[in-house]
Amino acid sequence: MERSVSSVLFACTSNTIRSRLAEELARWRTRGLLHIASCGVNPGGSDGFVAEVLEEIGLELSKVDPKGFRDLEDTDYDLIITLSPDAHEEAIKFAKNLPVIIEYWPTVDPSLVEGSREQRLEAYRRTRDEIQQRITARVSGSSAPVV
Repeated sequence: MERSVSSVLFACTSNTIRSRLAEELARWRTRGLLHIASCGVNPGGSDGFVAEVLEEIGLELSKVDPKGFRDLEDTDYDLIITLSPDAHEEAIKFAKNLPVIIEYWPTVDPSLVEGSREQRLEAYRRTRDEIQQRITARVSGSSAPVV
């Protein structure tokens, strides 16, 4: 039986691309009914392609700096969704004594794609769309979303 959650943490390697996309997409999809946050194992810098692919679908990337697990102000999450193997390992350590569900959604890092600007941008779109599909599939149609 799936339990309803009120707070979700998305985690990836650097909190620059995948977890940031997931955070914004989940926040939009759940219409603010859940507390949504993101972090990375080794926080990185900003990535302009992330803002661009979000803008393409009418969303804006929040103006927060990438953060790591140690930077989180809150540790009370019902669900942690990890998007990279190293984030999954770190989430298990982070949540060692916490009553939290951890799910692993293997997701390709689009920054590893080489080629023209358009080819690279297309990789970001594929990652955005994959994450969006997973979030949509995981969200309940009820008034209290289940992510």
